[in-house]
Amino acid sequence: MARIVMKFGGTSVADLNRIHNVARHVKREVDAGHEVAVVVSAMSGKTNELVGWVENMPKVAGSNAPFYDAREYDAVVASGEQVTSGLLAIALQSMGINARSWQGWQLPIKTDNAHGAARILDIDGADIIRRMGEGQVAVVAGFQGLGPDNRMATLGRGGSDTSAVAIAAAVKADRCDIYTDVDGVYTTDPRIEPKARRLKKIAFEEMLEMASLGAKVLQVRSVELAMVHKVRTFVRSSFEDPDAPGMGDLLNPPGTLICDEDEIVEQEVVTGIAYAKDEAQISLRRLADRPGVSAAIFGPLAEAHINVDMIVQNISEDGSKTDMTFTVPSGDVNKALKVLSDNKEKIGYDVVQSESGLVKVSVIGIGMRSHAGVAASAFRALAEKGINIKAITTSEIKISILIDGPYAELAVRTLHSAYGLDKS
Repeated sequence: MARIVMKFGGTSVADLNRIHNVARHVKREVDAGHEVAVVVSAMSGKTNELVGWVENMPKVAGSNAPFYDAREYDAVVASGEQVTSGLLAIALQSMGINARSWQGWQLPIKTDNAHGAARILDIDGADIIRRMGEGQVAVVAGFQGLGPDNRMATLGRGGSDTSAVAIAAAVKADRCDIYTDVDGVYTTDPRIEPKARRLKKIAFEEMLEMASLGAKVLQVRSVELAMVHKVRTFVRSSFEDPDAPGMGDLLNPPGTLICDEDEIVEQEVVTGIAYAKDEAQISLRRLADRPGVSAAIFGPLAEAHINVDMIVQNISEDGSKTDMTFTVPSGDVNKALKVLSDNKEKIGYDVVQSESGLVKVSVIGIGMRSHAGVAASAFRALAEKGINIKAITTSEIKISILIDGPYAELAVRTLHSAYGLDKS
């Protein structure tokens, strides 16, 4: 017998038939004698609908300012998960399974006060552990918790993944199964490269890089939590037949295991290729080369909640002037340019230039730590295809390359092949 946390995303619970299918997955684990907790998202599209209602309400009420109380935002958008958890509990009860729904505040999942993007501070899993021990399935509304102001707080987009991993850590689950509309983590996006392979295992660090660099399988914060608390996490498909052979395998279910690198006996040099579209490059020309200039640039950008990624600084020849280039999401370009303009005197640059429509392609793999020539292979492969590189950043397990948007798919396929990822 094991203790399992199962999480189902929006597409998995999109309608009543799919919720019934989810209940069949849960029943399989209950029938095997396992203690089970389930975390659910809102039905597909429901959160967007609720957010739209919140954003439009001030306009309907005659307000010119798009202002709304973040606490009331949370009260509205958290309702989607509440509906799903209740419906799934009803479906399980209809199958003769002892189940009840839980809201985040009932556990409670305690968060900070950042409504709309709250972070989990603590989870009291004692009551759920007791109920699971008595044979009851806990169906928990994901994405929501309880702030210090005793108000509902939501965890931000993708927060149900974070809820699931955090609950798995709190109840000391043997594993956390994340069910989604794909059957695992692939070497790259199969929609771009049909030869992409499903990975049997991937290390926490590699998955963290994949998630932060464009792979949409898991939310970044959930991977961070899993890595910190050593929560063995499986990415599985909810659309496979719940009763198919092997689906109930306790130690080796179908899908991709995200785990500590010590569990991966033979590590590949490169595990996968990720990409992020809609990147923009901003360059500050003839910038004063002095201590504190970087803080003068990136401090105000951080205060404006603009995420800066790749940063490249040229070496100044005479020690007086230099150039600084960095990337931001395309949607934040105008906001970033305004911040830089407002702080021009403090920063001390001559000209600012920007370019949108770029793509960041990244090569990821723990094996890169102990192998030379990985970056050279990427540069050579792209050069042979005539793809120009605009910027490069590296870390122990990652190489990120900035290129023009139209070359994105060609670059992904080229790098995937260059490292032999298309070979079974």
